[in-house]
Amino acid sequence: MKWIFSVLLAALLLLSVTAVAITIPITTPIIIPASEKAVDRSNADASPVIDKTGGNDGDSRLKLRPPGLEKIVFIHYKKGYAKPPWAGGKKENKCYDFLGKGVKWKTLPINYVIDPDNSGLAEDFVTTAISAATSEWDSHTSTQLFGTYSVVHDATWDSDAPDGRNEYLFGDYPDDNVIAVTVVWGYFYGPPQTREITEYDVLFNTRFPWGNGDVDSTVMDLQNIATHETGHGLGLDDLYDTACSEETMYGYSEYGETTKRTLNTGDIMGIQELYGA
Repeated sequence: MKWIFSVLLAALLLLSVTAVAITIPITTPIIIPASEKAVDRSNADASPVIDKTGGNDGDSRLKLRPPGLEKIVFIHYKKGYAKPPWAGGKKENKCYDFLGKGVKWKTLPINYVIDPDNSGLAEDFVTTAISAATSEWDSHTSTQLFGTYSVVHDATWDSDAPDGRNEYLFGDYPDDNVIAVTVVWGYFYGPPQTREITEYDVLFNTRFPWGNGDVDSTVMDLQNIATHETGHGLGLDDLYDTACSEETMYGYSEYGETTKRTLNTGDIMGIQELYGA
């Protein structure tokens, strides 16, 4: 009888060890690229989950909440386009908003590259406009946000995976209503102290003519749009309430518009809340 009992005990121990092995959680971060309609940012404090079904509120975007590196894609529309579905009935109580609680750059200053190819503009004009856009944000906070930039001719808008460079470039985006698109990579969920931005890329849509809105009202002003897109790269969200239409982070723009070149009251309050006055 003792040997039978010993055999049974050994078998139970083996099954117990096997069960434990099966239930060990996978610790490798799951990275699933979101659609180019941006991820859901309405509940930044939710526990990490993956929801590929979308919501029941008319929002058809892929909702992505993985416990690891992920992206948010911002789409900048021309004025007159209907309110994007992901904006919902959102009302801004103050004229600034964030990607999520605690989401900002932890490693500063930010270096970036500019690719002037495909812009139809002189290289000096492109670099001057974009560097002026980054300097505008820097001028309103005590933190040095930006470091140096360099000119390259091989920039890529990294929608599938980050490549370690913060990039400004020109290319075709297949929507005549989309002026520019910015992808921001980082860690957007989990404890707020662990959240951070790690990279961003800006694509200026070549379906629009680009230039200086001060001298030609038929073009998209490069500095104007670059300042708005850089705000996303720093951690600020779009605004859709018409009461905030004078803010740089207002989500619509128009030919010849230059008001977004300089920050408005809400923009300044937002950047200072993130990085200091």
